[in-house]
Amino acid sequence: MNDILPDQTPVWQFLESSVKSVLGTYGYTEIRMPIVEQTDLFKRSIGEVTDIVEKEMYTFDDRNGESLTLRPEGTASCVRAGEEHGLLFNQAQRLWYQGPMFRYEKPQKGRYRQFHQIGIETFGMANADIDAEVIMLSARLWKQLGIADAVTLQLNSLGSNEARAEYKEALVTYLSARKDQLDEDSLRRLSSNPLRILDSKDPQTQQLLDNAPSLADYIDDESREHFSDLCEMLDQAGIAYELNPRLVRGLDYYCKTVFEWVTDQLGAQGTVCAGGRYDGLVKQLGGRPTPAVGFAMGVERLILLLETLEVIPDAVKQPFDLYLAAEHKGLQKPLMVLAEQLRNELPGMRIRVHCSGLKNISSKARQTGAPWVVLVREENESLLANLWYNSEPTYDVQVNNLSGLLQQQQQA
Repeated sequence: MNDILPDQTPVWQFLESSVKSVLGTYGYTEIRMPIVEQTDLFKRSIGEVTDIVEKEMYTFDDRNGESLTLRPEGTASCVRAGEEHGLLFNQAQRLWYQGPMFRYEKPQKGRYRQFHQIGIETFGMANADIDAEVIMLSARLWKQLGIADAVTLQLNSLGSNEARAEYKEALVTYLSARKDQLDEDSLRRLSSNPLRILDSKDPQTQQLLDNAPSLADYIDDESREHFSDLCEMLDQAGIAYELNPRLVRGLDYYCKTVFEWVTDQLGAQGTVCAGGRYDGLVKQLGGRPTPAVGFAMGVERLILLLETLEVIPDAVKQPFDLYLAAEHKGLQKPLMVLAEQLRNELPGMRIRVHCSGLKNISSKARQTGAPWVVLVREENESLLANLWYNSEPTYDVQVNNLSGLLQQQQQA
């Protein structure tokens, strides 16, 4: 778990505001769920034999002996909230959320035990058009962030729950006869979550899978048509993708469409956004059957990608526009009044006032990164503002004219 320091938060705010802007253009509304839920919610949704529930959840008993868990992902919480407040039955919902998630796992580059996700969840829409929309939405976000050329969309279909169960049985039969060739993780997953073996990074296991039964051979006709419709819409929208027949999700509730946006810029940890369809989850958690599709993106990993590609706008890394200081102590009170006047007349301008002593004005101004520095001084009983722009003297004007001058410079 880690702190996000003041010099890092502007980049977080830039990413979050970019996501919020794109989601707004698609008509998505925000939902905020608690970070603590009843443990049973995740056992029922994620599956008791998954790695998350078995090894990675932060679970504890409260004073009443009730088992609670820090949320390891957002989808189950979102479904729980939707059911609890009557948002799902016979309704179409487009929801998004952001916040911390918690998993006890080996920290890796761009991954922490408290990590942050931005996710979207849609409910009540069964056709492939909503699958296409959530993918188009994410593609638009990558363009806005300037990382579209660094990410690749991978697609697959898991078929219906019934088709997937039939395939799972065939896969287990094939691999059980070859246990001696499986890596340790795959051997453990064989009895608990065998589809995750398709995602194994072990070269020998991947070679073994070359001759294994193919999931595509078990896909039901409805899922096949659904996937074909999705691909056709993406083709028409000009969104490139790769078909990855071994792409699966680590959670039990996915069906039909699954997808990931991956990058080769961050080493082995290349997934920056992942999601898919989970039509059976609402019923699994006690609600009425409700089609659903969504995705989640890891904020830390996305920020790492933005930094690696050096696409963060300079204005984001510059937290202040103007540093305001007085020449001597007697001018500090009118300086504070001037600062408030400027904030009234120049809404949106980020102003920091030099307080508590007059030492090191120049160095402290440089530390803020503010391009404009104003030193207020007194001359012939008048207040003058001496302006510096990027360490170069620019203007010397009456304080009363300062607001208009700064406004001109902003527009320029």
